[in-house]
Amino acid sequence: MALTETKIAVCNLCEAICGLRLTVEDGVVTSVRGNPDDPLSRGYICPKGVSLADVYTDPDRLRRPVRRVGAGADATWEELEWDEALDLVAERLASTILEHGGDAVGAYLGNPNAHSLGFGTHGAGFVRSLRTHNRFSASTVDQVPHQLVAHLMYGHQLMIAVPDLDRTDFFLVVGANPMASNGSLMTVPDFPHRVRELHDRGGRMVVLDPRRTETAKVADEHHFVRPGTDAAVLLAMLHVLVAEDLASAPSYVDGLDRLADLVADFTPELAERASGVSAEAVRSLARELAAADSGVVYGRMGVSTQAFGTVCQWAIACLNLLSGHFDRPGGAMFPEPAVDTVGRRIVGPGRYDRWRSRVREVPEFAGELPASVMAEEMRTPGDGQIRTLVTSAGNPVLSTPDGPGLSRALEELDFMVSVDLYVNETTRHADVILPPTSALERDQYDLVFHGFAVRNTARWTPAVFEAGDDQRHDWQIFGELTTRLNERLGTPLADEAAAAAATPPADLVAVLLESGGRTTMADLVEHPEGVDLGALRPTMPERLQTPEQRIDLTPPLVTDDLPRLHAALAAARPAAPGDELLLIGRRHKQDCNSWLHNTPRLTRGKPRHHLLMHPDDLSARGIADGQRVTVTSRVGSVEVEASGVDDMMPGVVSLPHGYGHQVPGTRLGHASTVAGVSINDLTDPELLDVSGNAALSGVPVQVCAT
Repeated sequence: MALTETKIAVCNLCEAICGLRLTVEDGVVTSVRGNPDDPLSRGYICPKGVSLADVYTDPDRLRRPVRRVGAGADATWEELEWDEALDLVAERLASTILEHGGDAVGAYLGNPNAHSLGFGTHGAGFVRSLRTHNRFSASTVDQVPHQLVAHLMYGHQLMIAVPDLDRTDFFLVVGANPMASNGSLMTVPDFPHRVRELHDRGGRMVVLDPRRTETAKVADEHHFVRPGTDAAVLLAMLHVLVAEDLASAPSYVDGLDRLADLVADFTPELAERASGVSAEAVRSLARELAAADSGVVYGRMGVSTQAFGTVCQWAIACLNLLSGHFDRPGGAMFPEPAVDTVGRRIVGPGRYDRWRSRVREVPEFAGELPASVMAEEMRTPGDGQIRTLVTSAGNPVLSTPDGPGLSRALEELDFMVSVDLYVNETTRHADVILPPTSALERDQYDLVFHGFAVRNTARWTPAVFEAGDDQRHDWQIFGELTTRLNERLGTPLADEAAAAAATPPADLVAVLLESGGRTTMADLVEHPEGVDLGALRPTMPERLQTPEQRIDLTPPLVTDDLPRLHAALAAARPAAPGDELLLIGRRHKQDCNSWLHNTPRLTRGKPRHHLLMHPDDLSARGIADGQRVTVTSRVGSVEVEASGVDDMMPGVVSLPHGYGHQVPGTRLGHASTVAGVSINDLTDPELLDVSGNAALSGVPVQVCAT
């Protein structure tokens, strides 16, 4: 008779952190459903959630360390024992540091690290042990403008206000698509139902986006906005609040008069000429925001990954502050997680420009340099040249600008090690790959995403399956590497640090929960579905991390960029048929950046890889719907099928992120058959925001029939 069990699990693939119920029969997952008892996700599950079982059983997933033999498409991989692999990696890292200095080692951290408890407790310490300034991550192709603005205005890079979505009456979404992403820097599982609840209570959602996205299609109102010009619309809304005497600042806010002067020239008429959003619509949105009983502005990837991403996020923060909705129910509020990563300084507050990149002299932020400078730091000779690279759970060849250029740089390294489950487009260049356990084989507590959630909850999820004797958790890999590396550098860990490196994350989380006073590990073990800690509450100004707990509306780092923005907007002109087009990305609910295409169930159905164009743009170039086209930027060219859709703003084209698996040397049996090209074969590493974030949105391209 089969042994059937119900297991409580969590999906940590995206920021929604949905609770799951798994049916396991004789060690095989036969059903994955949302957990209706979870106080945050409320039974919701998206297509990605069911793929956790597919990753667990994927025959292409690595379970033991491997070493590359040979190069290119002819390379083979041989398995190593763990001790041999860890010693080899520690020896090569140490020899690079001792011979060339710490900066000769680079480290790139991919998005999944933020979703893993083991990296939070042990991985960051390993990265520090490398003694390098050449640290990079997916943050600088994603959300660094959010973090920089939070640091400048609220005193900590992770003090990011989130929409109190469950109580708002007016929700303005700019450059975000939570129907597909499940929220981002806004942990909001079950977004579709929450939008229905918003409408049921008489509220409205308005979307500004150059594509009529899945979110725009369920909104009450949608306005096309030309890529890269969102700042004009947001600043014009601030202009209206000030000019019409609709702005009011909390008592702990400074700089309203200076802000009024700064936005005086950013009129709705300028916004209309630059962005395509009518001056009338800009005024109406500003007035509606100010008049709403509760309202909030939320902007995400589309506004961060552009040349003025930091200005956009600053303008959004100012709109929430001055419209009367900051730190109020239904407005922009700050979650209070059971483990307070901000107040406890588990993550540092962030600093700017302590050092700069060697080649282009781009400032660091929060201890990281932009991923866009990584390749040049590998290929340019001299002191501090990156000769050895560590990657963890990242695939920058597909996810950072000019992926082909980065791939060529990886070929020239002296040594590369990857902590990863797969031989993918990046890790195929590694000399050694150290595979951690999969999500169903490790314990999980979300140190990061409870801090961005639309409701205060806490949840401890033990591993569904035990790891095999020949497997290692990521925290064990990082802890062992930290210990072995420091021994070889002649600085062995002190007893306390050595003990911490060998301490399981569960023990560390238990201590943090106990000291936080909101709940305990015992409570969470008793309630594996999660503990509800209540709706968001006003916390200002007491939780501010700034000197004297005040907010400066006009941080110079941001406001000094306004003349550049004004000049760019003044030079903008409406696109004409046949002009250069502007490229944007897009996200699908079935995709998880670059790494779930090896799961057949998530790649079925209608192809999602096409270049989307407005029918008028197809016609102007003599291109038929479905025809194969060549897309060319300053960086490179790709060939892909084009689809004509009215959902695109004229003059704008869209490719999805995370495709382009047809390269030699990987071990992704199914993904290699999935059609599509990498958008980052076209994005330009020279295009940066002041924060160092890549300007991936609005890249100029030419499109012609192939």
